[in-house]
Amino acid sequence: MTAAPVPSDAPGDSPPDSRSGWLMSILGRVRPVLAWVGRLTRHQVRFVLALVGAAWGVVRESVRPNSWRRTVREEFRQCLRQVVGGGLLSTMVTATLAGLMVVSQAVYWLGFAGMAQMTGSILVSVLVREISPVLVGIILLGRSGMLVLTEIGILTLGGQIRALQAQGMDPFLLLVLPRTFAFMVGGFTLGILFATISLLMGFIITHSAGVITTSVWTFFANVLMAMSSWDFLVIPLKFILVGFFVGLGACMTGLLVDADDTIATLMPRGFARGIMTVLVVNILFSMGG
Repeated sequence: MTAAPVPSDAPGDSPPDSRSGWLMSILGRVRPVLAWVGRLTRHQVRFVLALVGAAWGVVRESVRPNSWRRTVREEFRQCLRQVVGGGLLSTMVTATLAGLMVVSQAVYWLGFAGMAQMTGSILVSVLVREISPVLVGIILLGRSGMLVLTEIGILTLGGQIRALQAQGMDPFLLLVLPRTFAFMVGGFTLGILFATISLLMGFIITHSAGVITTSVWTFFANVLMAMSSWDFLVIPLKFILVGFFVGLGACMTGLLVDADDTIATLMPRGFARGIMTVLVVNILFSMGG
């Protein structure tokens, strides 16, 4: 008759139930941390993915004639009037200050160092290509972007967006498409105006001080000759894309609200996202150039 096997008390021979219990306890401790990381990542990436998808949607819908109905065209005209007209004075004042600080100082110190022939290239590289898109984007964001964010945010929180959808209207075509294109046109217009006024004011100051003795036409000709063929494409494209993404970001922030959001929580979030958008667009073009 065979004897029954004696159970082993070795440490490595633990029963399967104890191993699975130990594993489940470890997973129970790690799971809340992983859930928190996942929620944070999803919350941060959500807006970026929504912005990229909305940008493609705006481009696709803009080439369809049916998208530009009378109500959409009227929204575009009103928003463009507000963007350009509302930001005109701020752009002129900021451009004047930039001309006084950047252009006049650059021309003075380059002439003092005997490198006056580099004036055009320095002004193109520093002021027109780098500083102007950032300042114009901030003006668009603060002067008009926050207004659009507040308007669409109030409509979303008040349930008017759902009412439009229930009536068969597309809020994307009615609100996002015309405002995004208005910001794009406004960004280009204010950007070119900003660069021209800042250069002109810098010339006036330096010419009055006797630092520059040439005419204003020669000064602008030197600046234009310092620009490469790539600059003639990149600089306007920077102004266009900065305005495009500032307007689109403001619209999408107003649409993508949570249940516990208020205007007080939307405004700082929209402003931070707008600043990040302006800087990212400028950095991407700087890296590519």
